Amino acid sequence: MSDSHLTEAVGHSVVATLMPVMAAVLAGFLIIGVALPVLPLHVSHDLGFGTVVVGLVAGAQFAASLISRVWAGSYADRHGAKRGVLTGLIVAAVSGLLYLLSLAFADMPVVSVMVLLVGRAVLGGAESFIITGGVAWGLGLADKEHAGKVIAWVGTAMFAAMAIGGPVGTTLFTSSGFVAIALVTTVLPLIVLAFLIRTRPVPPHPRGKHSSFRTILAAVWLPGLGAALASIGYCAILTFSSLLYTGMHWQPVWMAFTAFGGALILARTIAGHLPDRFGGARVALIFVVMQAAGLLLMSQAKTSLIASAGATLAGFGYSLVYPGLGVEAVRGTTPQNRGLAMGLYTVFLDVAMAAGSPALGWVGGHAGLGAVFLVSAVVVLCTTGVAVRLLCRRPVTR
Repeated sequence: MSDSHLTEAVGHSVVATLMPVMAAVLAGFLIIGVALPVLPLHVSHDLGFGTVVVGLVAGAQFAASLISRVWAGSYADRHGAKRGVLTGLIVAAVSGLLYLLSLAFADMPVVSVMVLLVGRAVLGGAESFIITGGVAWGLGLADKEHAGKVIAWVGTAMFAAMAIGGPVGTTLFTSSGFVAIALVTTVLPLIVLAFLIRTRPVPPHPRGKHSSFRTILAAVWLPGLGAALASIGYCAILTFSSLLYTGMHWQPVWMAFTAFGGALILARTIAGHLPDRFGGARVALIFVVMQAAGLLLMSQAKTSLIASAGATLAGFGYSLVYPGLGVEAVRGTTPQNRGLAMGLYTVFLDVAMAAGSPALGWVGGHAGLGAVFLVSAVVVLCTTGVAVRLLCRRPVTR
């Protein structure tokens, strides 16, 4: 068998092994995606609150996710990654029940929104357990040599769920109201839970073999910093691309995000093995330059075609930066600490997303939307320094 056919066969084997994990991540982020576009409508139109309360309800999930990342990773290491995922699915179903309970107090909007706020926070904790436990589970099921592929494919399931969730949630809300969102949030995790209950777990490691938090942080912080810098570009496209298209009178306004997501999924499908084969830092160094070039192209675009091409290039570049640096984060830790390592690594992305949107918004308010993408390109390009530092610190061999 030739090298190319062997690589393809191994890739298919890894993907088949990861299917249960990807199903859990898909379900977990699908229930997040269906709610995102309709929560502002429910809180403002159905309950009668203003933008401040809308922001609180929407942001409660992300704040809870950030707070619970490390806990979720430590839980997966000590009690088993599969158990962490199953716990996340159960907690996600509880958040759906809280959604339903909030509707029972629809005639008391203050009580209703408080219950909804708790439900959103609970869902944030569930998301941490699902994604952190999912990556740790996948890393345990696959060989160490396929860490990049695991991170890439689990992340692809997350992006696919978010892309599907928006239109599905809007359709459900338009036809049946927020009760449909609540029912999906309750039932879907339980269906996936029943599917996963018999799948092969990865046994937890003995308590004595776990490294200290400081040791793991020392191994993860540099790849995490690089991932945070690169994620500013994702933040720019996610938050400001539709405003750029609207301001330039380009249609459809969602084209940039769709192009970004489509290119990311395609790149991970055909090139997800590269970080494992050539080294995560080396691949991240190459692909982050593509991402920065795409953002620079968007900042200078005069037509929707050029802007969409820039978004496509940015998505193709970002596709392997995050898993590439993730390989470096995992490589610096032992198998007993993969869950906590990935939890800490993901915290850097959370912080970048939380701080990036308002910071780029300030840039856009003072210098225009084109400057948002120009500044994000410069920030993303700083990731090359992190990748070079990783290459110098840990020489990569094929």
